[in-house]
Order: sequence, then C-alpha cells, then structure tokens
Amino acid sequence: MQQAQRQGLAIGLDFGTTNSSLALIKGDSGVELVEFPIHGGMTSSSRSVLYMDQTRKAGRAHTRSWTGQAAIDQYLAADDKGRFIQSLKSHLSSRYLNGTEVFGRHYTVEALISRILADLRLHAERQFGSPIRQAMVGRPVRFVGADSEDDDTYAVARLRRALETAGYEKVEFEMEPVAAAYAYESTLDHDELILIGDFGGGTSDFSLLNVGPGVRRRGRAPKDLLGSSGVGLAGDAFDSKIIRKLVSPALGSDSFARSLNKILPAVPAWIYANLERWHYLSFLRTRSVMEILKSARVRALQPEMIEALLTLIDEDLGYQLHQAVQRVKMELSRASAAEFCFRDGSMDLRIAVTRAEFEGWIADDLRTLEHCVDSLFHASGVDVREVDRVFLTGGSSFVPSVRGIFETRFSEARIRTGEEFTSVARGLALRAAESFSIKDSE
Repeated sequence: MQQAQRQGLAIGLDFGTTNSSLALIKGDSGVELVEFPIHGGMTSSSRSVLYMDQTRKAGRAHTRSWTGQAAIDQYLAADDKGRFIQSLKSHLSSRYLNGTEVFGRHYTVEALISRILADLRLHAERQFGSPIRQAMVGRPVRFVGADSEDDDTYAVARLRRALETAGYEKVEFEMEPVAAAYAYESTLDHDELILIGDFGGGTSDFSLLNVGPGVRRRGRAPKDLLGSSGVGLAGDAFDSKIIRKLVSPALGSDSFARSLNKILPAVPAWIYANLERWHYLSFLRTRSVMEILKSARVRALQPEMIEALLTLIDEDLGYQLHQAVQRVKMELSRASAAEFCFRDGSMDLRIAVTRAEFEGWIADDLRTLEHCVDSLFHASGVDVREVDRVFLTGGSSFVPSVRGIFETRFSEARIRTGEEFTSVARGLALRAAESFSIKDSE
C-alpha cells in the first residue's frame, strides 16, 4: 500500500493520433475524465498537437512550446509562425524518421511526443490533486506504417521511452479496442459476445471478446479475447483523399513547367504525397523544399498555384487545412452533399463535393477495412450470427460508408455507438484500477 501511495494514482491514458484523453476511477463514483480548458469552457479530450516558437531575450534565442488547445491558440495568434506539429503518433513505427530540426536543434520523435504526454499528466495531477506516475496506456493492434510485429514492438518501445521521459514511471499497455470493450462492459447487466470497432485518426482496430458481469465474477481468462485485428488507416487516410482530389490540384499537382524546351511537372510528386499526410506536412517546411518550390514558381506555366503552395507551407497552415477537411468530412456524414471551403493566405477554395464522390475516393480503404473485419472472423472461427453486439467508437465511426460495413454484416439493431472520443480512456481507467490494484496488493 505504501508503494502505491508513493507512485500516486494510476491513470488510463489514450494518446491518440488526433485527440488524447485521460480518465481515473474515483471510488464508487465511477470514471472521471480529465477536463481541458477550451474557449471559456471545458472538454474531455485534448488535441495531440505541439507548437514551438522562438523568442529572443537579452540577445539570446529561447525556444518555447505549447500543447493541446494552448498550442492552437498560440499558433493562431502568432504573426511570425513557428512550428505546428500534429499526428506525431503516426511516426512511431518508422525506422527512417528519427526526428526533425526545429530552430537549429534536433528533436527526436520521442522527445516531441513526451512534451505532449507530460502536459497531459500535469493536467491530470492538477485536477485530481495527486501525483501520477502509473498509467495504463492504449496502443493500436497495428501501428500506422507497421508491416510486421517487429514494427509494432519497435513502436511500443518508442512510445514507452516517451512516456518515461514525460514522468510516467510505471507503464502498461492495452490494445485500444479491448479498452473500449471494458468501457462498454461497464454498462451491461448480462454477458455478451461483442465486436469492438475502434476508428482513430491513424488506425482502425477490431477485437472480438466475451464481456459482462459474469465474466468479471469468474475472472477473466485469455480465451475471453477471441481475436484482434487492425490496419494502419482510418480518418487520416480519408483526409488524404480529400486533399488529393480537392486541394492539391489547386496547388499545382497537375500543373507543368518549362525546362530546357521541355514541358515537365512543375513540382515533384513526393511533395504532394507529403502534403496529404498530416504527420509529414509540418516537416515540409525546410530550406531545401522552399528552394525547390521557389525555383518551380519561376518556371511554372501557372505560377500562382505554386505561390499558393509556397504560402501554405511557409506559413505552416496545416492546422487550418486540417480543420477545413474535418468540416467537409463531418458535413458529408450528415448530408449527401457539402462544400469544401478553405480560405487562407493566397488560397480561396470553394468546391462542391458529394458523398458519393467521397465514398468513391475512399473505396479502396473501405475494402481494406472490410477485409480486416472478415479476416478476424475467419481466424477466430466465430460466425457473425453469434455476435450479440457491435460497439463502434472513434471519429470515423460517424462516416456512413464505414458504418455500412457493419450494417451489411450485422443487423442494425445489434450496432451501438457512444462516447466516440473518450470510451478508450474510460476503459483504460478500468483496466488501470484492475491491473495496478492487483499488483500493489501482491
């Protein structure tokens, strides 16, 4: 017991690609989520973003950093933009990107992530009035970019190092869909066989397991988890198609330049490929990329398009672009048509788009998700008719064509949704209370 008191509270931490949440079991009062300030109110999730700028005091340069809503506010208020970085979690499985240079100093991916994780811990400590050194942390079944279990193991090791740097001394990991199952289980008065679909910004994960009060009473067994599967695509992959089809053409992806009496593409294709991925967009702001674009602007047949691309990268407008993409994606989840609007710098885009067009763009991604679900049932030997409930959580669970994957395989009456952005954190808090309390008593 004294050891537990020294280590403080055990938190459930859902560090997400786009948003992060923390939760704690508070005795008989249930799960309490950490609240974060936002525009005069409070929210139970924090954007997983980092903003860094540089100021000079007494003739010396000082680097400052903010996370979450504070990072967004500082970024939007700045006239001379620093570095706004998002979707850092998507880099964890990459063995090729160690870090990036910010204001002349090299930062590892782990160091950047630890800055976000440390602020999350401090928010929780202020709210709960106790040190937090233990955490049950969510992890996807398959990390973005992971091609093997070794890649996933590598990603977990990097995330663990970031957590330790951020002050978490005792860390355990649980698969995010399993954590979401714990949250759903807390609402049951009977046992069920459930399929969890957890759709984040970077990954989509699925678990098939037995849950309920009877399972808790008899004690959980490995056989209760019948199987898990995951794929490194979700909301960010859908976003990339919107950028490819609506934004990149306005920035010159289909434009040409004159070079030595030849007509060639104005800008290398890899720049537009990185533009489509939130975790690479902020890393385009380098001297070499800017030189490539300035040279392309001189030779381009449509220089105004290249100028718009230069502005987007130089002014680090990734956050504004992300917001515009999210808005049109949400509108298309509610209606059959919408207008994509992005006005910033020299760009003023207003483009009509239909849900049918969007679903056509993401058709290959939808087929990948379908295959992932079907392979889980094939590997586990479970018939879809045996499943009592399907619980869908995460932002992309709102996309009608994603929901349609499950409506096709299961009756609509069996599908449940709820707490799309906090169910994983709630489940992790339940797992933390269960796991750490057992070990502290041993």
